[in-house]
Amino acid sequence: MSTARSRTTPTTPTPPPAAVPPTDPAPTPAPASTTGTDPKTGAAPPTATVTAAPPSPATLAVTALATGVALMNYTAPMATLPEMAAAFGTPASAQAWLLNGTPLGLAVLLLVAGALADAHGRRRVFLLGTLALGVTTALAAFTGSTVLFTAARIAQGAASAAVLAGSLGLLADAYPSGRDRIRATGVWGASVSGGIALGPLLAGALALVDWRSAYAVLGAAALVTAAIGARTLAAPAATPAPVGGDGGRRRPDLVGATTLALALGALLTALTLGRDGWLRPAPLLLLLAAVMLTVLFLWVERRVPAPMIDPGMWRRPAFRASTVGALFTGLAVIGMFSVMPALFQHGAGLSALTAAALFALWSGSAFVVALQARRLAGRISAPYQLACGFALSAAGVLLLLGTTESAALPWPRLVAGLVVAGAGSGLLNAGLPRLAVDSVPPERAAMGSGANNTARYIGSAAGVSLMLALSAATPDAALVASAALALAGAVLTVAGSPRR
Repeated sequence: MSTARSRTTPTTPTPPPAAVPPTDPAPTPAPASTTGTDPKTGAAPPTATVTAAPPSPATLAVTALATGVALMNYTAPMATLPEMAAAFGTPASAQAWLLNGTPLGLAVLLLVAGALADAHGRRRVFLLGTLALGVTTALAAFTGSTVLFTAARIAQGAASAAVLAGSLGLLADAYPSGRDRIRATGVWGASVSGGIALGPLLAGALALVDWRSAYAVLGAAALVTAAIGARTLAAPAATPAPVGGDGGRRRPDLVGATTLALALGALLTALTLGRDGWLRPAPLLLLLAAVMLTVLFLWVERRVPAPMIDPGMWRRPAFRASTVGALFTGLAVIGMFSVMPALFQHGAGLSALTAAALFALWSGSAFVVALQARRLAGRISAPYQLACGFALSAAGVLLLLGTTESAALPWPRLVAGLVVAGAGSGLLNAGLPRLAVDSVPPERAAMGSGANNTARYIGSAAGVSLMLALSAATPDAALVASAALALAGAVLTVAGSPRR
């Protein structure tokens, strides 16, 4: 589906999985005359000029706005974690769940949302997800316990999954290839960075009144965005093309999603409990359960008729690079900076708003760099752009060593570290969506974006739990782990990238 013109016939993927020059899809011909021949001369009518309708700016504007709101909701608790834990009486060993509810919902349901978007329409899934995000976010303002707040956050993650999978699918339709796609995915990546930056600032500012009010505001923003999208996004002109292996519509893999949810839940619980001792029976048993459930998930995926990820996609080097890059972005970058505001509040005694302002140095730098990263297109491939992003993130994080444990903050080094790490994050946020939609066929764009974001939020959820557990001893341990994981991500992303 496209806001400019529906496409029911798959076109050549852009770019192909191997080192083959990318091919633009065949242009859509302009409507031709149906009269056959001229009634006076008997001659055939002149051939119509082949043109392509320009993409509607409404698609980019609405999808970027909804994505920004979803990411603001995602990052809002980072600035108010101490206030929420105090309000709910959440023990230190369970505080990771206040941050991990949304990434858990995202990780489990992104691929399901991608399959639904591919089969039943990206516009429909996108709008329903934005509407559900508004309702569930507003409900979080009225919760009164850790369990209920976490449940609301998981529901917000499920709704955000529909927003993210549908939005990148809509962009892939509206901007099939070339510089327009690079620009559109760059703007979308910038909306990710912008949402990440604004969420803690909004929550920190409103925490001066009541930390709950941020969720009422974000819920209203999502509902308004859904209303705007319903009016401006063009309705589909045709039924989405079948993408299932049997010629029918692809059904979501609910068995696989359930198994993945259990595996991820066991892993996160083990990492959360690990801060009280890694060798205790409970964390060890949960880690074992996570491994066994992951094996079960892989077994299920080999036998279901429509798996969450088409096994053939793993033979594409670009798809592997996209997935690995997204996983390590979550582990090394999102996981670390999700807990950074809380570390500044605990170690340096900063207020929620001041900690959010420092966080904005990182996320604001990411926003600016993501907007400008389109200038790298044609000069550097997406996998190497990701590797540069990881390297900058590692360098910035290492500059932050020793900055979170004293009220006498070393401002020059602190600012430099946040800006450098933010620049790296901007390169990642711009490169990942570009690689995600380019690494799969056009008719599977929503699945490609879903796989990419699933890996990102699995990494994020695990990264948050890991960084909180490591920082219980000293924040520098978490910073060193983040830098090491970022460098590993750089190496693995390039190693798995398409060979030129």
